[in-house]
This record gives sequence, C-alpha cells and structure tokens, in this order.
Amino acid sequence: MICLGGCHKPAAVTNRPPSIDDILPKSAQPKLSTIKLWLGAQEITAEIAVTVEAERAGLMFRTNIAENEGMIFVLPLAQRASFWMKNCVIPLSCAYIDSDGVILETHDMIPRNEEPIVAGSENVRFVLETKLGWFERNQVTTGAVVRTERGTLAETFLR
Repeated sequence: MICLGGCHKPAAVTNRPPSIDDILPKSAQPKLSTIKLWLGAQEITAEIAVTVEAERAGLMFRTNIAENEGMIFVLPLAQRASFWMKNCVIPLSCAYIDSDGVILETHDMIPRNEEPIVAGSENVRFVLETKLGWFERNQVTTGAVVRTERGTLAETFLR
C-alpha cells in the first residue's frame, strides 16, 4: 500500500503563538569551526557562531569548556546586545566587544539564569563567552583589543 501525504500523526493544532522555547535548541550543537583570538598577550581558541541558529544555541547543553576555549558571536549589526544562560550549565564570563575589537564590558554569568545581561552600549558587534573568570585570571580588562589569526575582528568577519 502506498502512503501518500506522510505516515506520521499530525501535530495538534493550537491557537497559541509560538513561544521562545519552541525555537530554542533541545540539545547541544555540534562543535563549530574555531579561530585563534589574542586578547593582549593571552590566546584563546573560540568557536565561531555566525548564523542565527548557531547564536541561538551558543553553549547551551554543553557540559564543559576548556580553560582557553570559548565562543565568539558575530552579531549582524552593532546593537545593545543581551545574552542569557537558559539551558547553559557551565558557568561563563562574557565580553561585549565593538566593531573595532575593543572590549567594552565584561560580565560573569550564572548557569541556567534566564535574566538577560544587557550591554550598557549600543555598539556591541561581537560577544566572547569564556570559562567563568577567564578575563580576570588573565588580566584582560575593558579597553583591551581582540585580534584574530587573520587580523582585526572587522577584517576577519565584516568584509
């Protein structure tokens, strides 16, 4: 017998609008491509999140991160970024970075905290997430410039 139109039970029809949980990932994303970053004399290897899907998943559901690893988010335009820790079990720190690669501010993030960490600046173009306390342990502060193995962040990602 030929089955036309699919062989699965149709989804229940509801009148409710989709919630944020409907679009969030349900498991960790595979490891993304990486790039070496330099923050002053410090080096970190960061996964590159450039798509909406990669940004949305971020480090959700990951269970560990090495000391000198992180994830860099390349935002589509300069904005007042806002990140949260929904479904993140690893304690993280993040840096909000402008298009020139200058760290504008850093924040420590609490696992599973769904309160957004809103940037104080409207000029955030990149966000770097690292293991909790990485910036402090490595004496990387606001004003530091982030570079890649290919040049500035702008040369690497905004061409």
